Amino acid sequence: MSSQPLISPNARISILGGGLLGRLMALELSGRGFSVDLYDRGGPDAEHAAARVAAAMLAPLAESAVTEHGVVRMGQYGLQRWPQLIAQLDAPVFLQQAGTMVVWHRQDAPEAQRFHGILQRTQAAIPQLPPLQTLGRTQMAEMEPALAGHFQSAFYLPGEGQLDNRQLLAALVPALQARGVRLHWQQPRELDDFAPGEHGQPDLLIDTRGLGAKPQWGQLRGVRGEVLRVHAPEVQLRRPTRLMHPRYPIYIAPKQDQHYVIGATEIESDDMSPASVRSAMELLSAAYTVHSGFAEARILEINTQCRPTLPDNLPAIRQVRPRVLEINGLYRHGFMISPAVLDCAVELLLTGQSPLATRFDLDVRLLAGA
Repeated sequence: MSSQPLISPNARISILGGGLLGRLMALELSGRGFSVDLYDRGGPDAEHAAARVAAAMLAPLAESAVTEHGVVRMGQYGLQRWPQLIAQLDAPVFLQQAGTMVVWHRQDAPEAQRFHGILQRTQAAIPQLPPLQTLGRTQMAEMEPALAGHFQSAFYLPGEGQLDNRQLLAALVPALQARGVRLHWQQPRELDDFAPGEHGQPDLLIDTRGLGAKPQWGQLRGVRGEVLRVHAPEVQLRRPTRLMHPRYPIYIAPKQDQHYVIGATEIESDDMSPASVRSAMELLSAAYTVHSGFAEARILEINTQCRPTLPDNLPAIRQVRPRVLEINGLYRHGFMISPAVLDCAVELLLTGQSPLATRFDLDVRLLAGA
């Protein structure tokens, strides 16, 4: 890494991509006094962003079953950072850190034990993580009564959480406006549309466009996800719940007013077409086995989106030309790790180095002497 800042104190910065990371970057940099322009091909509702469809769970220990320890550390960092970020917003944003429940049906006990073993190895490697707890039916009845009649036991992962992704994306818009960020909605831009550093041009470009950056970052691929939103007044889950299953493990994230986000599917594809009947049936059937009250739930939305993913399924920050910083590859962990990626990027901009990136094993590649 460089030992020189990548920007001067009075720099003008243009950010391409107004999804989750682009909005957070604009919030942080404008709060530090920089002049910021934000460009996006969509509108303030973030209708093209993967962040709008996500369940927005903050579950580093649970996710350790499918990712590296560096991502787990980023997620643990994010649990501490999200309250600070949300505190800067005037509009309310639902944030919960009541832990995660993991349940399984009797025939899937081997899958649960495999998961338990992975989590134990993660905790041995990262002792700062709160230890998982094994609950019997009596403990489940106290902590999550809605599950006690359906399962014999469960794992409880303390400290994990979730937030309301759409409330957050909406709340960021007036916060950016109040800080003087110039918002250019329905105005897609490419890197080649700018000549950073020249007269009348920004001093720095930051590209956070996700799959929109694929022409410049050829290793990017889409990983398709299919997510349902339902209104289920008969279900009273208090915290995110994961169902272990060898074919279709699902998550159920309870939002406010008995709204639930249900998802699971991962398909290696850039296909953005509507969800398949098979995926919808599997998601709904699995949710019903968690709580029979989902039978009378009303389906509000069935959404699909593709997460931007690099070959190793890990995020990266790179600089392949002067005055341009590209950030991408947050995969399925966008909300969980975005505060960590944000703070690493800001460290790089201000100092040319990032101790945080080293701590998180984040792939950072800067131009020599940048």
